[in-house]
Amino acid sequence: MSTFWHGKRVFVTGINGFIGGNLVEALVNAGAHVHGLVRNQNQDSYLYFEKLNEKINVIQGGLTDLCLLKRVISEEQIQVVFHLAAQVEVGLARENPFVTFETNIRGTYCLLEAIRENGQYIESVVVASTDKSYGSYPPEKMPYKEDYPLIPTFPYDVSKACGDMIARSYATDLFSLPVVVTRFCNIYGPGQLNFSAVIPDAVRSALGYSKFIPRSNGTHTRDFIYMGDVAELYLNIGEQLSNRKEIAGEIFNAGTNHPQQVKEVIHAVYEALENMDDYKEVEAQFAGKKTQGEIDCQFMDYEKVNQFFGWSPQTTFESGIRKTITWYKKYLKEIKGPISDND
Repeated sequence: MSTFWHGKRVFVTGINGFIGGNLVEALVNAGAHVHGLVRNQNQDSYLYFEKLNEKINVIQGGLTDLCLLKRVISEEQIQVVFHLAAQVEVGLARENPFVTFETNIRGTYCLLEAIRENGQYIESVVVASTDKSYGSYPPEKMPYKEDYPLIPTFPYDVSKACGDMIARSYATDLFSLPVVVTRFCNIYGPGQLNFSAVIPDAVRSALGYSKFIPRSNGTHTRDFIYMGDVAELYLNIGEQLSNRKEIAGEIFNAGTNHPQQVKEVIHAVYEALENMDDYKEVEAQFAGKKTQGEIDCQFMDYEKVNQFFGWSPQTTFESGIRKTITWYKKYLKEIKGPISDND
């Protein structure tokens, strides 16, 4: 096993989010010294539930606070940065695009400016983006490829595409920062507490803690990748970028190349929990539902990251769902109390 992360000084934005918390756990387990940025005191997160906050340096502050970011990068002699912080809720972006643009665009260039000015120890910077940056392409153009032009229209998608372009500009010869952009498909797994996301919502409902209300007719096509595979890939990219400066400016997609309709995903959750009676009620609600602000078909492959890093997803969807359900049972029982019929 690589010793690259032993003692490495790492700064992670968005540690109070689902992906950030899981990445922190992987970094801590690999021996890194982690410094993480949190904007608010919300302790209902994977980071705090798993007590990971006790193993890292938690820094209170906002992503657009340039002075704070400069101080952290300089004083902590940061070597590796993972930029995960973002406003990720598509519905909120439609209702309040200003907040989304402030966080996802201004926040990105504030961080990169802090690195440019004070990042003398920086070895690698990994900027997390999304498949939604590409915008809407017809199904015959799927899976998304890294060289596709960005044609987003919805506020969240536009904000992430702008952040990508800004990040890549810092990797050019003009600034020569070791920056790469990652665009992954939908990520799921333990700790995803945004219950507007389909898998957490379905698991919570199938366990009996809520009623699932479909927000579409379920025919949207998406790809879902397990968080454990994503954390492994992030560590791989961060290490490789430190040693291979020629990959700065690259974009890396990652998916499973096994897209599913959303209603198939919901079905899989209820089936895994042996709760098909409730699923029939959910299924009956799909008909006649319409969705605005969502792209019909999105999925990715992992061809390029496999070529560059030898990485491929190791967790099947069925296995990932089982692991995810196990974690939610523990979390919901502790937070909400047991549900006698499904516990």
